[in-house]
Amino acid sequence: MLEAIERQTGPEPEFTVIWLHGLGADGSDFVPLVPELVRPHWPALRFVFPHAPVRAVTINRGMRMRAWYDILTTDFIGRREDADGVRDAMLQVDALLAREGERGIAPERVVIAGFSQGAAIALACALTQPLALAGTIALSGYLPLAREILAGATPAGLSTPVFMAHGSMDPVVPLALGERSREQLVAAGARVDWRTYPMPHSVCPEEVTDLADWLEPRLVDGS
Repeated sequence: MLEAIERQTGPEPEFTVIWLHGLGADGSDFVPLVPELVRPHWPALRFVFPHAPVRAVTINRGMRMRAWYDILTTDFIGRREDADGVRDAMLQVDALLAREGERGIAPERVVIAGFSQGAAIALACALTQPLALAGTIALSGYLPLAREILAGATPAGLSTPVFMAHGSMDPVVPLALGERSREQLVAAGARVDWRTYPMPHSVCPEEVTDLADWLEPRLVDGS
């Protein structure tokens, strides 16, 4: 089981948000987002911010850092992908989902969120779940191993609503890659709410507000 930081917005949480950080960061990266995102009338939430394993990252000259999988090249058009690393990360998130079930949080009350690499794993994991989740959040990310993941996508996974957002000036994960992933998801039958913002590889206040608006009906109305 991955080590993780946990925050609860109240006793006896009714929903869980599993939030996956980006390359080189750790679980603490998005902890400050909680008070900015959560609204007072929402039910109690448990936020789980896991730390990715430490591994050598090829594009960073083999430096060891927290990463969900290796990045082999910056060529996002004909890129080679660390398939084993992606699959391992998906299994690690599956274990977190199983633990939430043991703690009384059913899949339909779990949101998987992520930024950059974390967004990639969030999408891949949610699409292949046997039961639908409350939602998937992918910020400044893309769908890894797209052909394989979409071939293995379940009806439940495709029915899970998706919030995807990207910076129009992103120099790390090109906007075109995010757009292509959105198109692939929609073509497969997924429900995707897509947003872009005039920002680089980051998160902006307008994005946080839009995300809260998107979460609202899923947490309050169950839709």
